[in-house]
This record gives sequence, C-alpha cells and structure tokens, in this order.
Amino acid sequence: MTTKLHREGNRIIPIALLLIIGIVAGAFWFLKDTNVAFLAYLLAAGGFVLFMLILNFFRNPTIPVVPNDAHVLAPCDGKVVVIEEVQDDVYFHDKVIQISIFMSPLNVHVNRNPIQGVVKFVKYFKGKYLVAFHPKSSSLNERTYVVTENEKVTVAYKQIAGYVARRIKWYVKEGDVVEQGAEYGFIKFGSRIDVLLPPSCDIQVNLNDKVKAGISVLAQVS
Repeated sequence: MTTKLHREGNRIIPIALLLIIGIVAGAFWFLKDTNVAFLAYLLAAGGFVLFMLILNFFRNPTIPVVPNDAHVLAPCDGKVVVIEEVQDDVYFHDKVIQISIFMSPLNVHVNRNPIQGVVKFVKYFKGKYLVAFHPKSSSLNERTYVVTENEKVTVAYKQIAGYVARRIKWYVKEGDVVEQGAEYGFIKFGSRIDVLLPPSCDIQVNLNDKVKAGISVLAQVS
C-alpha cells in the first residue's frame, strides 16, 4: 500500500510549515541570549510534532478495493458508534438502518463511495457544529447528504461536520456514475459519516468495531 498527500492539504501544509518555521526562528532569535533559551528548543520539537501530525492527517493511501455489488463498504476510516433504526425524511421517507462512523483526527479522512452506481441525490445542509458524537449532530450539524443507487441497493451517506471539523468537501453531483471505493469527499479534522441502509440489508459490523474506508464491509445486500 502506497501513501501520498491529499490535494486538500496543498495550501494548508506549506502555510503551516512557514508559520512553524517563522515562530521557531523568532523564538530562537529572542531567546538565544537568555537563561530560558531551552524553551526555543522545546518549541522547535513541538513544531516538528505538530507538522508531522498535519502531514499524517492529509495522508491519502492507495487501497486495494475489491468491487462487490453484494457489499456496502465503509465510506471512511474510524469507529462504529451507532447502529440503529431511524426515520429518514430527506430521501427514503421511511425507516432505515443508520450506521455512524466516528473519525478521530488520527484517522485517514478521505471519504469513499460505499457502493458503485449512479448518484441520484446530493444536498448540502447548513447547520450547527455540535461535537460529532452528539445524538443530534446527524440532523442539526452542517452536513452533506448523498444517495447512490444500483440494481441491488440504494444507499445514502452523510458527511457531518463537528466541533473541530468545520470543512467538508464533496466531489460528486447528481447523475455521476461512481465506482465503489473511489474517493468522493474529504472532511478536515475529525468528524463522522452516517450511512443509511434499507432494513433488508444484513449488517456485518458491531458497535465499537474499527473500519477501513473502501475495505471493511458494513452490510451485505440481500
């Protein structure tokens, strides 16, 4: 598996690097002849750690996707925090099974199509920035709502902004034909994705399971 940096970091990474270098250089300049000059070295070490975390956040690994129309794959890396039946009033207007995956700042934040098919619906909702694990974040926070359909199943998936993650990016539009496991979006700095499935699907994950985008099977299509 190879890893490159995601294009969403093209501006943030060099800006962060310049800021860190500037702050550290300034610290050495002002503290070099003082009895607390060691603080500049601590700041330099902290700056290095921070920059490595930023690089880690924007990593974009190449993954071995195995397309399968009988599978609904995880759209993101993270931890399964919700599996429950809910009422969807946006697209299905019926009961669906919701699987919520929480992403920490240390997870890969590339979002991938859980199934292949045609994008039937895309909508962006303005909203609040409650913490991502708040029960109401799914319906009150800033979010996107994407629906993809193929001959076997229709799946909706929502990018949800959180208290820290206030930048959600999506690259699909209605009518697009998408591949399973291909990139469809990105969330900057920890949040969650909700996947909405027909009740007939056979759920393959449990609460607290760790999943990988484009690899882990969330459900089997019956």
